Amino acid sequence: MDKTYNPHDIESHWYTTWEKSNYFAPQGSGSPYAIMIPPPNVTGSLHMGHGFQNTLMDALVRYKRMDGHNTLWQVGTDHAGIATQMMVERQLAKDNVKRHDLGRDKFVEKVWDWKHQSGGRITQQLRRLGASVDWSRERFTMDEGLSKAVNKTFIQLYEEGLIYRGKRLVNWDPKFHTAISDLEVISTEENGKLWHIRYPLVEREGFIEIATTRPETLLGDVAVAVNPKDDRYQDLIGCYAQLPLTGRTIPIIADDYVDPEFGSGCVKITPAHDFNDYAMGQRHKLPLLNILTDDACLNDDVPEAYRGMDRFVARKQIIKDLESQGLLVRIDDHKLMIPRGDRSGEIIEPYLTDQWYVKAQPLAEPAIAAVEKGDIRFVPANWDKTYFQWMRNIEDWCISRQLWWGHRIPAWYDDKGKIYVGDNEEAIRVRHNLGPEVSLVQDPDVLDTWFSSSLWPFSTLGWPEQTPELNDFYPTSVLVTGFDIIFFWVARMIMMGLKLTGKVPFHEVYVTGLIRDQEGQKMSKTKGNVLDPLDLIEGIELDALVEKRVDSLLQPKMAPKVEKQTRAQFPEGIPAFGTDALRMTFCALASTGRDIRFDLGRLEGYRNFCNKLWNASRYVLMNTEDKMTSDHKQYSLACQWIQSRLQRTIETLKQHLDNYRFDLATQTLYEFTWNEYCDWYLELTKPLLYSETTEKAILSGVRHTLVVVLETLLRLMHPLMPFITEEIWQRVAPLTGIEGDTIMLQPYPGVNTNMLDDTAEAEVTWLQQVIIGVRTIRAEMNIPPSKGLTVYFAKTNKQDETRINNNLQYLKQLAKIDELHILQPDEATPDAATALAGQMEILIPLAGFIDKDAETERLTKEIEKLNKEIMRAEGKLQNKKFIDNAPSAVVEKEKARLAETQQAQTQLQAQLEKIQKL
Repeated sequence: MDKTYNPHDIESHWYTTWEKSNYFAPQGSGSPYAIMIPPPNVTGSLHMGHGFQNTLMDALVRYKRMDGHNTLWQVGTDHAGIATQMMVERQLAKDNVKRHDLGRDKFVEKVWDWKHQSGGRITQQLRRLGASVDWSRERFTMDEGLSKAVNKTFIQLYEEGLIYRGKRLVNWDPKFHTAISDLEVISTEENGKLWHIRYPLVEREGFIEIATTRPETLLGDVAVAVNPKDDRYQDLIGCYAQLPLTGRTIPIIADDYVDPEFGSGCVKITPAHDFNDYAMGQRHKLPLLNILTDDACLNDDVPEAYRGMDRFVARKQIIKDLESQGLLVRIDDHKLMIPRGDRSGEIIEPYLTDQWYVKAQPLAEPAIAAVEKGDIRFVPANWDKTYFQWMRNIEDWCISRQLWWGHRIPAWYDDKGKIYVGDNEEAIRVRHNLGPEVSLVQDPDVLDTWFSSSLWPFSTLGWPEQTPELNDFYPTSVLVTGFDIIFFWVARMIMMGLKLTGKVPFHEVYVTGLIRDQEGQKMSKTKGNVLDPLDLIEGIELDALVEKRVDSLLQPKMAPKVEKQTRAQFPEGIPAFGTDALRMTFCALASTGRDIRFDLGRLEGYRNFCNKLWNASRYVLMNTEDKMTSDHKQYSLACQWIQSRLQRTIETLKQHLDNYRFDLATQTLYEFTWNEYCDWYLELTKPLLYSETTEKAILSGVRHTLVVVLETLLRLMHPLMPFITEEIWQRVAPLTGIEGDTIMLQPYPGVNTNMLDDTAEAEVTWLQQVIIGVRTIRAEMNIPPSKGLTVYFAKTNKQDETRINNNLQYLKQLAKIDELHILQPDEATPDAATALAGQMEILIPLAGFIDKDAETERLTKEIEKLNKEIMRAEGKLQNKKFIDNAPSAVVEKEKARLAETQQAQTQLQAQLEKIQKL
């Protein structure tokens, strides 16, 4: 093996080998185990959420594959209607071409061309992450088979009365001229205004004062609402007010929704332009008055003076006109949530328009029952409450989008507006006996991408055809997803799965937290704090990182701030950590929490862990290659201990993986590998391997144990760290007599209860306590590691004495002890530094090792130096100017440095007190 671990050299080689060898395809004679990858957008690139979730899915699939299951990890991409259309439109704009210049068919051809040329980027990135998906079964939501499933579903639901066309309020993107889902709306707090406006009362003196953040929608008001318990307005309920600037009168109504504490306690009601007002309008049977066009200009249903104005130009003019009529009371500064389209950046309008809807309630009822009965289990379990809350208050689902790219709605209209739904025009004409004189025009809209995604678990397996894959792998085993799409995707898959197949789409839903930056902020292109997993794997220079973050910003004005933050946080750029270190970090972060802070320090720790494993393997190979024999084997205490500890690790690890506790699984592997195998077992083998007096049987036992435990450990680690484990396993496996071309298809280790040895574990625990005790005294008293010691043992029992005599070789070499003495109960104990191993005292006389006065002086100076540093740091952190102006990363670093200094000062003070007692 190379002296230094270089992940780049091994990762691409092994992934290519695995894929070419078809190792990712379903195989194994055990029960089926299937996971459907949440299909990433074909336009996209791998972000931290993808990297995190795909690491967990791959760990599960590799674990189950090794455990003998017939595994399928279904891969594919989503056509991502609005995102893909926007990307292609941007490319056309560079040549001053608009989609309308090309026409629908030519434009769609351009999108397919782009998909074939550039749409594979994210799948290549999945390979870089080590995803062992079955590439031979890769699907795309616009594939012919999946499109057939989409059409069949739409037609079936329409014929059953579960899909209908209606006029309702939607999220409208005025830039792209389409309805969008709630998930595509990003609401952020911004500084705004609260305008207080007088509405004159009708047939009585005075005004009613309303407060609004959107005065331009005043022209669409149909009522004023107050809270029925608000004593200020009891006498106005049922009266009318004059709507300013319009000449219309509107009623004053009472509704519990109105907050008496907000503004004046009176609110304007515009059902066609506000979701809450729409709901209130439905309760009170108020009319719907739409005052906007598709591009958010005022339409012909407003007074002539405002027609054609942009909504925000109209806002200024309306305020000016209100002021001139004495109807503007005041303007307050006000923070409010502004909804913007995640792709366009435009402020989203609640907009009244004709759309296609799925009647959700009949589909929701069996989906609720499936979770209540336990047919589907959420992990962690508390997420079922979120699911139930949404499902029990479900509203009809808007499934139409005013785009050109996507599954076109299979509906046609005749000249009279009658709707015909079918696979194609020819089929419709035949079914309804329509002659050529009847003109049919297909609906121009396409389906929401979540519609096709809701069919993903079974459409990818060939549904509506009854394929062998559908029979073998559906229902699937587990869905791994984020909590943010429980509503948009998970619930809809359950509803569609039950409706169309009669079965749940998966048995378990493992809900992950959301990856945030080290300060707990959501990673977003708005904040400019996004990390690219590939940059963490391969490294990136600082200037390139700054340029990448600035270029991705949705709001270019943020560039100076983002550049400053990036340079402060990553002054030397990001080094290459490799895929395995990143995967281990992701797994370590996979707790049951809602939010997950990604810290580069954790990633650095797992890169060190990879190096530790690499170096340990080199040690094993150097001491076993060409040295393995078939001689009789006798196993030392250390060998018996490590084998026993390995069995307990296997048992614990499998429990954690089976319960989706990747964080605890990672911790278990880390502690056994670093603390027990490397730090203790390998050290305990050295006195035996390097001694000329070690018996052949013992030597053979040590070498056998070294390779057997390492080979088993590599198989345990493989699901989480596939590349480094494969590379090392190829060298280690032959030494154990194991045959096979890849670690991927080796059996996952099981517990061998015959190897459990409580006696060996107890004795090595005792041995560790003694060695740690001696080393601690040595470190605290500043005694050089090479200096041999005389050690006394007091308050021993017979078991202690037996253990001392049995482990003289270990004690002398690992604790660097020259002489050992067991003190009898009547013997006086020397002045010495003391440590404990159970009830036994470990005594190390310090006479001759340290100069008490000199060491006291040295420690006193060190403590004084640390005290000055503590005072400096505390002063800095109490400086409000520093706290307010320094980047948060710098402040946190200063706090951490202070804590470390205080800890060091406490330790030195304790050492000083010990020496003064001598």
